[in-house]
Amino acid sequence: MAIGERIRFIRNLRGMTQKYLGIQAGLPENTADIRMTQYETGARNPKQELTNAIASVLDVSPLTLDVPDIDSYLGLMHTLFALEDRYGLTVENRDGDVALRFDPRKGKDAASISQMVLAWAAKSDKYHRGEISKEEYDRWRYNYPKYDTTQNWARVPSKEYSDALAEAFKDKLETD
Repeated sequence: MAIGERIRFIRNLRGMTQKYLGIQAGLPENTADIRMTQYETGARNPKQELTNAIASVLDVSPLTLDVPDIDSYLGLMHTLFALEDRYGLTVENRDGDVALRFDPRKGKDAASISQMVLAWAAKSDKYHRGEISKEEYDRWRYNYPKYDTTQNWARVPSKEYSDALAEAFKDKLETD
C-alpha cells in the first residue's frame, strides 16, 4: 500500500474526515480536505514533517504510513526476497501450507527481526484468544515498538539535549 492508501485506511479506521485530519495536522482550513484528497489519491506525497503530523493525529507511528509499495503481487514478492537477503527470511512448505520465518541463526539482523516477529506472534495470539480487543491489537501494531514490552527499547536523547546536558555539567566533568 502506498502512503496515501495507508493514510486513508487509518483515517477511516479512526472515523475522521479528510478535512478534520488535515486541519488537525496543520493544514489551512480552506484547503485541508483538498490536500488530504491529493495525498490519499497519490497525486501528491506529503513531506516528512507533514507525514509526522498526520501520524500524530492518527495516533500511529510515521512508519505505519510510510510502508513499501506492495500493491502488486510482484512488488510483494520482491519485498519478500529483499527480506530474505537482509533479514534471513525463509520460506518453507509444510504439508502444502506456506510458512515464513526469520532464522535467528542467520546473523544479528535476523536475530533482532526474529525477536520482533515473535513479539508480534504473541500479541496476535492474545488477540485471537480474545485476551485483548481488536483496538488494543491495532494500537500495538500501528505504534510499534512503542507498546512492545517484550524487548528492552531505549529512547536515546536528541543531540541537542545531550549537548545541553554536557554544557550544563561541563564544570563537573573530570578531565585527564
